Amino acid sequence: MIKLNSVLAVLLVLCALALVTSQHKARKLFSELAQEQDAARQIEVEWGQLQLEQSTWAMHARIEKIASSRLQMRVPVSARTRLVSREGGYGIADPESIANAASDTRHGAHPREPARSGARR
Repeated sequence: MIKLNSVLAVLLVLCALALVTSQHKARKLFSELAQEQDAARQIEVEWGQLQLEQSTWAMHARIEKIASSRLQMRVPVSARTRLVSREGGYGIADPESIANAASDTRHGAHPREPARSGARR
């Protein structure tokens, strides 16, 4: 009987130690979870700030100001602008005509000259 009581007492102590260890691990993991949630909130705040900064940097007026002041870019006069019509009603040009136009401009043709289909200089 004493032997059974001692075995049960040892088992009770081992179970108590296991309970304390598991509670300690659970508290430690909960603390880590709270830290990671705080880090995630901080990252979300930083992401929002970066999006706001990006929208500020990409504002049309700012880009236009930099283009005119730093790069000396100007809006072309209407005599130098050209309207391009949509082909086929979808706004998509024929791939062959695009290739020919690119080829002509690479070989010294003026961009306003009509592209010669299939002909290269």
